[in-house]
Amino acid sequence: VTAMKPECLVPLFVSTSGASGDDLGSDETELVQLVWQVVDLKNDKVTGELRELLIRPEAEELDTEKLEQRGLSEEQIYAAQPLEHALRQFNNSLTAELLSNGREQSFCLCTDGQRHLRQVVHPETSNKNIILPPSFYSFFDLRKEFQKNFPSVAKHKELELQFMADYLDVCVDSSLAFAALKVQQMVKIIQTLVTEPVFHIFSNPESVHDRFETGTCRLQCVGDNTVIRARGLPWQASDKDIARFFRGLNIAKGGAALCLNNQGRRNGEALVCFESQEHRDLGLQRHKHHMANRYIEVYKATGEDFLKIAGGCSSEVAHFLSGEGHVIVRMRGLPYSATPQQVLQFFSDCSPTDDSKDCCPVAGGGAGILLVRYPDGRPTGDAFVLFSSEDFAQVALKKHKQRLGKRYIELFKSTAAEVTQVCNRFSSTPLLPVPPPPLISMMPSPLTTGLLGLPYDATVQNILEFLGEFTGDIAPHGVHMVLNAQGRPSGECFIQMCSVERAFLAAHRCHRQPMQDRYVEVFPCSLDDMLQVLRGGALGPCGLFWGRLLSHWLVGVGAIPLSGSKSGISVCVCVCVCVCSRMLDTLVQITFFLQL
Repeated sequence: VTAMKPECLVPLFVSTSGASGDDLGSDETELVQLVWQVVDLKNDKVTGELRELLIRPEAEELDTEKLEQRGLSEEQIYAAQPLEHALRQFNNSLTAELLSNGREQSFCLCTDGQRHLRQVVHPETSNKNIILPPSFYSFFDLRKEFQKNFPSVAKHKELELQFMADYLDVCVDSSLAFAALKVQQMVKIIQTLVTEPVFHIFSNPESVHDRFETGTCRLQCVGDNTVIRARGLPWQASDKDIARFFRGLNIAKGGAALCLNNQGRRNGEALVCFESQEHRDLGLQRHKHHMANRYIEVYKATGEDFLKIAGGCSSEVAHFLSGEGHVIVRMRGLPYSATPQQVLQFFSDCSPTDDSKDCCPVAGGGAGILLVRYPDGRPTGDAFVLFSSEDFAQVALKKHKQRLGKRYIELFKSTAAEVTQVCNRFSSTPLLPVPPPPLISMMPSPLTTGLLGLPYDATVQNILEFLGEFTGDIAPHGVHMVLNAQGRPSGECFIQMCSVERAFLAAHRCHRQPMQDRYVEVFPCSLDDMLQVLRGGALGPCGLFWGRLLSHWLVGVGAIPLSGSKSGISVCVCVCVCVCSRMLDTLVQITFFLQL
């Protein structure tokens, strides 16, 4: 039974088979020893004898030199019980010892600094899927309690048990083994602090978060001294996997933000915001610790870095993320015409009481679906969906690459930070990237042909096959694929043609012809139109409309001869001027020219 003002303190000291002191837990070595003793704060006495538990690690090789420094041997360690059994025995022994007159006294653990629990016990039990007793989620840091009464004596990092014992004039038996000596020093320091003249009261212990809290990170919690960058993450890692890697350290609500690359895919990096600089510094000590079979690099980052990834969001996104405890799944590759009702149907919107194993109801129905859009309202093909539990989300993920309409849908487990990042990227950046200007200016061409509605996986070779007989009329390096702000294909392409006549004829014959399972629109446009799009702009509806209309109208009425005469090329030049200027009165000029 733990309490804000416990009746008893349990000084606890842990040893690993590796580093000790201020480097404890930095090398991922396993626990080999627990030593503790109970101190009755109310009556200022030690209620039990010094206790020790040895633990058998899973590693086959141990550092015998380090063990000898702790007064241990390989034979003792390999004859001990595994960690899970040792923790169960620790909890049972402590419970029995704290029973007084049929009532269990309230207690709290006390350690020499933060590392014993935060850097050793919690990470190792998390990696081994061992459930810790509740008593390990709150503790007193003896160094901080000492510093509350003697703030000017030394900094927290400089406080060691021997220093505190000397300052308080505390003496212990120096012949004791290493861990036993440390626990005895802690007991004497605690007894000195709670008695005259200090009369210190142990209250408000520190807590260790038992789970990662999802949601939107409060911007006021983000500081330059609380953020780290983790690199080398598995591509399928989620924010909960990151929280598990940093188990024992308190991450701020929504403080695990997965980074995306220019294609909108995870790049193996994440920014993590902790509740304090102390926890950030401890997180940096996990540099090159392992997540599964990969080692993770950990570096300092700034609050600005974090805000770029998981900063502010629109009211629509904030409302979508306002629920607590939901699991988020990202959908990619949706048809542009997809509606929330079709998404609900895709996930087989059934009753939450349905026992079917294929049931994965969306939390909140249509309100649990966020369709991502460009600033002009056009859909991007991405969406985020909320599920009320991890089980429903796992069932939903099994629908990965199933079809909605004619498109197969990619599904990924997502995070609140990723929702914010994706929505911000689509809404606040140019729709199309800006290529280097010399790329086009060095390749002049009198006319350009535009293609709309290409399959997203279409390659230059696919486009050449689509154009067929007109492939030989393409200018050198004249195929320009248009990418969106995430670096992904937008379904558009511009082709510079060597012959104006052939460009119009290609638009006429290839328009609305199929490529894979999609029909492609083909229309003529000017070089200026192409440059405008490739430099980050967009053609207005007028430009696209007249470009398509004129090409088919002129060929249809025979204004563009198919034999390559000079008059035909002249007409094409006029059409190019018309499309570029987007002026309706130019139609009158062209009609008059044709009559001549």
